[in-house]
Amino acid sequence: MTDQELQKLVEDISSEFFSVPFRHEARFNSRLRTTGGRYLLRSHDIELNPKHLQEHGMDELVAIIKHELCHYHLHLAKRGYRHADRDFQVLLKQVGGSRYCQQVGEGRSRLPYRYELVCKECGMSYKRKRKMNPSRYRCGRCSGKLKLRELKEPVSS
Repeated sequence: MTDQELQKLVEDISSEFFSVPFRHEARFNSRLRTTGGRYLLRSHDIELNPKHLQEHGMDELVAIIKHELCHYHLHLAKRGYRHADRDFQVLLKQVGGSRYCQQVGEGRSRLPYRYELVCKECGMSYKRKRKMNPSRYRCGRCSGKLKLRELKEPVSS
């Protein structure tokens, strides 16, 4: 699917489900990794992840377009366009858009846990994939000081 075909699809969905025309630009952005699409507040454009179309088909893409159009139309109408806003949730349900998109590709890299933060007071353990400075953090259970130790054999996540 080309960007021109995508533009036409977004305009058609906007007219059919929202009864309001889409007057900005819709395009694919292959650099999107963790999201199906995004609505750009300043330009009012919509960018969509082409991997969703390739891996999950047209139905998934249409659901993502409806989600982004909810942001678009509510923002332009000066109503609650954020995920937590009631206006957004109600409109999304009305048009049948998806709240979350399916995962694409291999997902996040499955790095093994290499480090462990251990509380000096209560012994609570926190596994970490990256090295971090324990003096900047405290235990979530008892607020005790933490110490960092490197795991001999990395534990898979």
